[in-house]
Amino acid sequence: MSIEVSHLLKKYGEQKAVNDVSFSVGKAEIVGFLGPNGAGKSTTMKMITGYLAPDAGEISVCGIDVKKFPLESKKKTGYLPEANPLYYDMYVREYLDFIAGVYKISSKKSKIEDVINLTGLTPEAAKKTGQLSKGYKQRVGLAAALIHDPEVLILDEPTTGLDPNQIIEIREVIRNLGKNKTVLFSSHILQEVEALCDRIIVINKGEMVADERITVLQNNSQGQSVSVSFREALEEEWIKRIPAVISYESPDKMQWKLQTNNPDLLKKQLLEMSLQHNLNIVSLQSENKNLEEIFRSLTRKEN
Repeated sequence: MSIEVSHLLKKYGEQKAVNDVSFSVGKAEIVGFLGPNGAGKSTTMKMITGYLAPDAGEISVCGIDVKKFPLESKKKTGYLPEANPLYYDMYVREYLDFIAGVYKISSKKSKIEDVINLTGLTPEAAKKTGQLSKGYKQRVGLAAALIHDPEVLILDEPTTGLDPNQIIEIREVIRNLGKNKTVLFSSHILQEVEALCDRIIVINKGEMVADERITVLQNNSQGQSVSVSFREALEEEWIKRIPAVISYESPDKMQWKLQTNNPDLLKKQLLEMSLQHNLNIVSLQSENKNLEEIFRSLTRKEN
């Protein structure tokens, strides 16, 4: 495994910011790390990178114990923190040269050009970092995280504050990196997570609440939606009388989104109701919960 976290604990005073968190991430896997603000995501990521020391638990990166061998583990890890630390008076190549020097990289010039090309920085590479847009500043941060060719990338909110075009560009960079590197990244933009990840880890109030493939969570989540459209407007009372309906919403009494625990039974009951009231169904389909609905249901639970 590229990342192994076991029974991780971090306390600030009496508050447990991270409480008994365990997970692993395999090679060339892109995993979304989700949770509400204050859930413990950034704290966990900082401990994986060695920036913070845990109060208890064990962490290894590429089989290297982060606590016992901090320098060796850092050589395997690239980190982009949420607050991207750049020196705004440095030019892009100058800044990357400085970072390469920190890592004592030989052939710095070729490495710098490689990461500039990889992250799409070429059009802006002659500017100072302080002159760049937020999207290009994020690219510089990614380039700095990649300069030493790490096997593991830890990206904390890499698309925060970006416009839709910049988000798509950074998404493509991350997707390409994930072909041969392990990527653990946090984001509040759940569409990004769905686009990039097959698997997510969710923490809430410092504790693990999910570690699963998105498709499995969708199939196992309590309650599914059935969308049905009628040619005619319906009486709300007719929907209320359908036994398999848990809740419902409708913008115009012709299109209905119904929540149920048994989609097949609900479809059958809708067909029976339509025959009883001489209604015409235009469309009828089941829908799995999207990631936003799953996230809300997981993080609303009390620990």
